[in-house]
Amino acid sequence: MSRSVLWSRRQFLRLGVAAAGVSGVAIACQASQFGSSVAIPPLPDITDDLQFGFNPMQVLRDFDYGTVKHEGGRTVREFEVTANSTTLQLNRAISFVSWNLNGRVPGPTLRAREGDRVRVIFHNEDGHSHSLHFHGTHPADMDGTQPIRHGNTMVYEFDAAPYGVHLYHCHIAPVTRHISKGLYGMFIIDPPEGRPPADEMVLVMGGYDTNNDDRNELYAFNGIPNYYRDHPIPIYQNQRVRVYLLNMIEFDPAVTFHIHANFFQIFRTGRSLKSTEETDVITMGTAERHILEFSYSLPGQYMFHPHQDGIADLGCMGVFDVLPT
Repeated sequence: MSRSVLWSRRQFLRLGVAAAGVSGVAIACQASQFGSSVAIPPLPDITDDLQFGFNPMQVLRDFDYGTVKHEGGRTVREFEVTANSTTLQLNRAISFVSWNLNGRVPGPTLRAREGDRVRVIFHNEDGHSHSLHFHGTHPADMDGTQPIRHGNTMVYEFDAAPYGVHLYHCHIAPVTRHISKGLYGMFIIDPPEGRPPADEMVLVMGGYDTNNDDRNELYAFNGIPNYYRDHPIPIYQNQRVRVYLLNMIEFDPAVTFHIHANFFQIFRTGRSLKSTEETDVITMGTAERHILEFSYSLPGQYMFHPHQDGIADLGCMGVFDVLPT
C-alpha cells in the first residue's frame, strides 16, 4: 500500500507519518560471523535507489567482515577500500560531487573481533591525496596521517583493539573538508564473547556543504537526505534493535539523536557490555559514537531524528516501521 510523503518534521507532526510500506512479511535472518542471529523483516521493494549509486537500505545492515585468512595461527581480516569521486543526487534539485570510499557515503562498515589482525588495503584513485585514519589503538606508523597520492596504495595493518564502536576517515588537511565531502566510515570491533542477539543496524549522520560556505545545507542518515523518511526502516515488534550510531556532521559543533515513543539503553562508545543509562535523546559531538538498544512493544510508525528542527528538516529524518510479530 502506498502512502503520501511528508516533506518536513513540522508537516509530519501535523499530518502523521507517511512513506512507502514493506511488501510482504516473510522472515529473513540476519546472521553475524560471530555467532548471533535474529529474524529481520524483508527489505522494502525500492526501485529509485539506483540514482544514488548505492542502496541506503542495504547500508543499514551491510557489515563487511573482510576476507578471512589464517596466518601464523592468527585470524587476519583483509579489507580493500578505494577512494574516488562520484556525484551523488541528494534530492531532485541538488547533486553533490563526493569524495568517497567504495562508491558510497558512508564508506563500508568494517567489522572484526578484538584480537584479530586487521589489514586494510587502501587504493587512492581520486585526484586528491587522501589517507585512512582509524580510531582505536595501533602503531604510530599506521596512524594514517601521511598523504597517499593519486594512483598509489597503502596497506594499514594492526591488531583490532579495543572492542567498541570506532570510525575511520581521511586525515589530510583540511580534515573538515575531506570528511564533509564523504571520506568516512564505521569500524566495529566486537568483544571476544560477542553481544546478545539483536537486529543490528548502522546509522551514520552526515552533513553536506553544497556551496562551500563552511555551513551545511543538507543533512542525512547513511548518505542520502530523507531516505529513511521516504522509505521507513522495517523492524519487528518486541525485538531488540541494536543501532550503531555515529555522528560525522562537520561545521555543527554538536547534534542530538532522538527516537519517538520510546527509550533506549546507551552503551557509550560501545566500550561496555552493560548499559548504565536510559534516555530518549542523546547529544553527540563530531566523531562521537555509541550503541543504542531498544524495542518497540506497539506496532506502527515512529520517527527518529536530531532534536534540532533545522537539521531534521534539512534531511536528517527517518522512520521506524514496527511490524507485528
